[in-house]
Amino acid sequence: MAALPRDATVAVFGAGAMGAGIAQVAAQAGHRVLVFDARINAADDAKRRVGEALAALAAKGKLATADATAAAARVEAIHTPGDAASAQLVIEAIVEDLEAKRELFRQVENVTSPDTILATNTSSISITAIGAELKRPSRVAGMHFFNPAPLMPLVEIVRGLATDPEVEATLHATALAWGKSAVRAQSTPGFIVNRCARPYYAEALRLLAERAADPATLDALMREAGGFRMGPFELMDMIGHDVNFAVTKGVWEAFFHDPRFTPSVHQQELVNAGFLGRKSGRGFYDYAPGAAKPVPATEGPQAAPPHVVVHGDLGPAAALVDRMVARGVLLERRDAHDAFAGGAIAVGGTWLALTDGRTATARAVAAGVGDLVLFDLALDYGTATRVAVARADACGDAALATAVGALQTAGLAVSRVDDVAGLPVMRTVAMLANEAADAVQQGIASPADVDAAMRLGVGYPRGPLAWADAIGLARVRDVLANLALHYGEPRYRIAPRIARRACGGGRLAD
Repeated sequence: MAALPRDATVAVFGAGAMGAGIAQVAAQAGHRVLVFDARINAADDAKRRVGEALAALAAKGKLATADATAAAARVEAIHTPGDAASAQLVIEAIVEDLEAKRELFRQVENVTSPDTILATNTSSISITAIGAELKRPSRVAGMHFFNPAPLMPLVEIVRGLATDPEVEATLHATALAWGKSAVRAQSTPGFIVNRCARPYYAEALRLLAERAADPATLDALMREAGGFRMGPFELMDMIGHDVNFAVTKGVWEAFFHDPRFTPSVHQQELVNAGFLGRKSGRGFYDYAPGAAKPVPATEGPQAAPPHVVVHGDLGPAAALVDRMVARGVLLERRDAHDAFAGGAIAVGGTWLALTDGRTATARAVAAGVGDLVLFDLALDYGTATRVAVARADACGDAALATAVGALQTAGLAVSRVDDVAGLPVMRTVAMLANEAADAVQQGIASPADVDAAMRLGVGYPRGPLAWADAIGLARVRDVLANLALHYGEPRYRIAPRIARRACGGGRLAD
């Protein structure tokens, strides 16, 4: 299916930051763009802001001056819905309210051609519900841009139950023609990104509620070990807790209170207090002028071990030992120890093992050892700069110091967290993969589109499905099973796609 012709008129309803950004994208792609907003002077202000943004790009050499001038001239402010009668594509970017969107499209439907495509920029409201009461629900689809629209590469093209496949295909081709990376999704609460990203916030909030560590430490671990651009707490502060909480609550309610999406009482309290994050000056962090920047908890320097013994296959953590060896630690390899099927490192009488979803205490009891320290997942143990550890209750201070010294020898900063199940990065990645696998299982999107959406829409260092494949599906399955056993909640139930492929082979990303 071909993209919308360049001579087609595009109308954008809603002149806020998102609407203006979408108008800029369409104008730069060569379309005449009409901007409407019910607020007095808002459309004219949006036209001015688009012109300034284009001029700024030209001043930085990112856009030819002539092209910037031409694109700005293609943007027009209109003052009644009827002025959009010639539009072949209408993109709605108004308030996130179902009835408001329905009413707008009723008006637009009465003044535009029967062939006009009606696209909504909603981030989570059902496309099916938006179009259900219109004369032509087949013309309605989602075209979800990410903020800021001119910079963010991802666009989710979302089909409702009544959406004409040709409409979906045209929007997909149009987004590509506009220079975006487009993914297709079926209408479901949160679509791809806002659904599959929920565990990134939910697991961090649960760890905070369990007092596993403070926000600064958890954020540092997700950045420096997990490879995420921002930690969950600083990201929630940037998004705004009112917005983030509302999306979580909306997805939870739309899924009939599925425990997997349960909102956080702690975050609700922040909203109630007006501590909304950066925009209010306070959230998890204090943004007042002169406020001290929180620092992550980091273990002090400990002695480097002269040698370590590796039992079995360390799987994704193999590069950790390579770093120790590169710094002069002598290495001895032995067969897997009966108590540590997933591999372990022995440093004297201290055991180090990658988390498998159990607490260190539970795992030590099962293994019949006392001095056990678990370490967390890293995106790349060859380049990570920090790692989390947790010790079993019976593990002594000397044994902990030995384990910390071994990890520091590998060039890692070490943050000790309380003995929680799964540890921060591993449990978060496992849950992200679990949600992504469920979305694929339910036909919401293809594996490739899910992974692309999470990389491009929220900047994850790796698509969650490909990440689970790299960790090993049996390992991910076991982490989820142990979390479910620990908490006794359906929140950690294993997605059928993971359970099946972990047993029968195959990859999630295929």
